[in-house]
Amino acid sequence: MELKRFAGNPILEPRGDDWESVAVFNPSAVYKDGKIHIYYRAVGDYFPYTSSLGYAIFDEDLNLVERQSEPVMIPDAKMWERSLEDPRVTEIDGDFYLTYVATPTPSPPGAVRHRLGIPMPKYSAHPRTALAKITNFREFERYGIITPYGADERDVVLFPEKINGKYAFFDRPANWVGEEYGTSGPSIWFATTDSLEQKITNHKLVMKAETEWEGNKLGAGPPPIKTEAGWLLIYHGVDNNKVYRAGAALLDLEEPWNVLARTREPILEPVEDYEKYGDVPNVVFPEGMVVVDKTLIVFYGCADKTCSVASVDLDEFIEELLSEGK
Repeated sequence: MELKRFAGNPILEPRGDDWESVAVFNPSAVYKDGKIHIYYRAVGDYFPYTSSLGYAIFDEDLNLVERQSEPVMIPDAKMWERSLEDPRVTEIDGDFYLTYVATPTPSPPGAVRHRLGIPMPKYSAHPRTALAKITNFREFERYGIITPYGADERDVVLFPEKINGKYAFFDRPANWVGEEYGTSGPSIWFATTDSLEQKITNHKLVMKAETEWEGNKLGAGPPPIKTEAGWLLIYHGVDNNKVYRAGAALLDLEEPWNVLARTREPILEPVEDYEKYGDVPNVVFPEGMVVVDKTLIVFYGCADKTCSVASVDLDEFIEELLSEGK
């Protein structure tokens, strides 16, 4: 069970000599009124390695309709943001919300530092994840940090509806590892909050590594989508050689911390040159997912350099996923 790559990949590449000249990757996606709206991470220089968010629109056939010439969202120093990374967008009751990584001490990835001779920062703070409300696709009302104090947080996604009357999330506190947490590596957790302006709490462990290809760590990809068979989650797994691949899981609709089915083999892994070579080699990193005419379309970052797309028939995908079981 594998996703089929779009013939026009990559769909977005670096351009110009300014804010998105070095890398554009890790795209999120929402589908509205026949258009697919993409938010992506954009880097303009390796040092300092700070990111802003770009914005583009595609039609249903993945033709580029519009691409903003300026960032749609930039770091806000008043919010302790020096870099905005890895956007994920969720629609709830007609409103759009963005989770994003707010990094106070950004640094190039290890592969870039080694290549360019850039040292590790002497001091660094854990990344945290923040939430914002989107209006007119281009305006953002920041709610601030939503992840627990002291948690090293990426891969936070908001469910498209409340669970048991509460806003629900998947997150990945990378430093919640050890016997007291029930996992030997960074894993996927479920959490809730009464208000989107509050931090998420009431954590439950959902998924930890079970196979070699996800043995180093795993984390949620795009926000889950609701199907009759359960919540469909696309996630990434990283092996001990730092190769990033994608998998899928079905989760109980009322208790999403209960896994109903899960892929044993990756549904997408680095094969093409644009996935194997870049600022971080051998990376496919899914962050966006939409359904158009029963086709599941997954948007993913490639080697921390470009944006690409892969797809599959949704009904066939769910049927095959169920056949694999837990």
